[in-house]
Amino acid sequence: MPSICFYFQVHQPYRLRNYNFFEMGGETDYFDTQKNVEVLNKVAEKCYLPANEIFLKLIKKYKGDFKIAYSISGVALEQFETWRPDVLDSFKRLVDTGCVEILAETYHHSLSYLYSKEEFIYQIKKHEQKVQELFGVTPTVFRNTELIYNNDIAHFIKDQGYKGIIAEGVDWLLGHKTPNFIHHPPGANDFPILLKNYKLSDDIAFRFSNKEWAEHPLSAEKFANWAHQVAGNGDTVNLFMDYETFGEHQWADTGIFNFLEYLPEYIFRHPDFTFNTPSEVIDKYPIKGEYDVAGISSWADTERDLSAWRSNEMQHEALRRIYKLEASIKASKDSSLLKDWRRMTTSDHFYYMCTKYWSDGDVHKYFSPYETPLEAYNNFINACGDLEYRLSHATLQLIQHKNFV
Repeated sequence: MPSICFYFQVHQPYRLRNYNFFEMGGETDYFDTQKNVEVLNKVAEKCYLPANEIFLKLIKKYKGDFKIAYSISGVALEQFETWRPDVLDSFKRLVDTGCVEILAETYHHSLSYLYSKEEFIYQIKKHEQKVQELFGVTPTVFRNTELIYNNDIAHFIKDQGYKGIIAEGVDWLLGHKTPNFIHHPPGANDFPILLKNYKLSDDIAFRFSNKEWAEHPLSAEKFANWAHQVAGNGDTVNLFMDYETFGEHQWADTGIFNFLEYLPEYIFRHPDFTFNTPSEVIDKYPIKGEYDVAGISSWADTERDLSAWRSNEMQHEALRRIYKLEASIKASKDSSLLKDWRRMTTSDHFYYMCTKYWSDGDVHKYFSPYETPLEAYNNFINACGDLEYRLSHATLQLIQHKNFV
């Protein structure tokens, strides 16, 4: 009996404001509160509230047979608490049904695994604590920021006690294999990897409203028929995507919400199909193959690698500058410095600096609050420079205090 496994990423960064070079050394408010509230309110009304309402309705309609999962970044949860508690309450109602799983991730949606294992572990634990505090559940399945993954990450996460991990099903890494079975990393035959079926996922996330697409319009019945073809050649169809797909990236007038409402009905027309959460899929099916990723994969752009965040000198310099500060900022014991530093490790800041062209470039431009990647870089570097200035003063005060004592 194959499963449909829906997982949605929910994330909103703290976007930087236009931070001027001449403000360095004086103004310490780096983040654009007005913009962040504006974006959150827009996405709440277009996506979070209507989509949550539909999913709650479906869970009740199918009496526990319809199930989904979310990974909600810690910085998104913070913003819900501060500015949109109604959105947070709507997610709590979903979790309270027992049909919704919350996944583990890095609190600040960061690239920390690549730069600091210490910070990576801290952010995972902080995210786990926040999920426990708000939802009363403990995540058991891990998904790294933007599905950044390789063999070493899988082993690292296994050692942290998680029961499984989620990754992109990359064609050239899978070879002749299908993402529709559970896999394992080399050297850990008992550690499950759930691989995204990116073709079916992207049919919803990216192609749904594309009138040039040969399959447009995409109906729930048509999509269910595609999913049903997995029967006999797979255990699970893993549909992983940004939650903002519903109503924000694909507007309501495209029919995306009607598609959602009717999809379970058509999926259930095949008697063998069920909806299961990632942890249920792991418990339900055996591991059937090895997935060997010696390099690093992600779900971003056509390359499915790190180039969305590390493909030009601006990105490399920004990442070098911010992570170079880690040890000194932590040693300073200055909580405001540490809070700002962690918010500046969020991966979105480096994503905005990407200079790719063609379709990938269009996607980066869509998400960026800046006119150009250079503007994103300059704002970040200016804020980073002020962070360095504040750190020097905090360090000096700490030294003076120790000498005085």
